[in-house]
Amino acid sequence: MEEHHDHKECLLALRPIRDTLDIISGKWKLQIIISVNAGNRRFTEIRKSIPKLTPKVLAKELKELEQNGLIERIVTESYPIIIEYFPTDYTSTLDQVVISLQDWGENHRRHIFGTTHTPAEKSKVTETTNEQNKIISSK
Repeated sequence: MEEHHDHKECLLALRPIRDTLDIISGKWKLQIIISVNAGNRRFTEIRKSIPKLTPKVLAKELKELEQNGLIERIVTESYPIIIEYFPTDYTSTLDQVVISLQDWGENHRRHIFGTTHTPAEKSKVTETTNEQNKIISSK
């Protein structure tokens, strides 16, 4: 027999999913996490590693990632002051989430387009995927 849930139960069940999507959604958050995991520690290094990311947006996204425990901001009191960003231990909890999202996305692209990549995307995606796999396997 099929079990029915009321609207409130459904909303409560979806809350953790909504929270997850709120934390990692957007154009830049996962790219920033990958950049920091790859060893880009300084604000300018992170910005240069992600084309088209503006300083204002990077500052906002880093602050949100820090508030959510995924990035740690370390200020070294020297002259000049050095600010660096590091992945936290908690960041690695996203590994399986990202892999699952990638798998689902590839299946969805096959379902809709009959392939996972257009010819123009193939070389760029292969390069990005190789870099992501290096980052994940280095942990």
